[in-house]
Amino acid sequence: MKPNNPAFPSADHDHNSCVSNALKNAEAYCLQQGLRLTKLRHQVLELIWANHQPVGAYELLEQLTQKGRKAAPPTVYRALDFLMENGLVHRISSRNAYVGCSHTGHDHTAQFLICETCGQVAELDDARIGSVIAKDADQLGFTVAQWTLEISGICDQCNQGTADE
Repeated sequence: MKPNNPAFPSADHDHNSCVSNALKNAEAYCLQQGLRLTKLRHQVLELIWANHQPVGAYELLEQLTQKGRKAAPPTVYRALDFLMENGLVHRISSRNAYVGCSHTGHDHTAQFLICETCGQVAELDDARIGSVIAKDADQLGFTVAQWTLEISGICDQCNQGTADE
């Protein structure tokens, strides 16, 4: 039996605790850095963490509206920009959507495993990958402005589900 990987949490994990811990970490980080985590930014971050799947900006806008918060698309995008610039969320380019950063306060270039079946995203933080890319780019005289590594496949839970069928 494979060990339980918290990167792809099981369906019975304590999701409320997961969200609560992520928000506490973000609040502490913002306080430490002197950043203003406004009510809207906090709500957007909470909605992103409410699911282990990437969430699009317009989906966030719809969820905010359902919660009685009037917000226009530019307002949501500004909140997302703040959250990205300060390392609290990542943009999943292939999905044009956002996930919470599981390494808040740690400067890193993340890599993502994206399950094609359930849509969950696991964030990896392997500095060796970034080092190899930086070294190879440097050898080619290429200056890396930014990069994202997204790997799609099937998570263990979905593999287990298809194996049982």
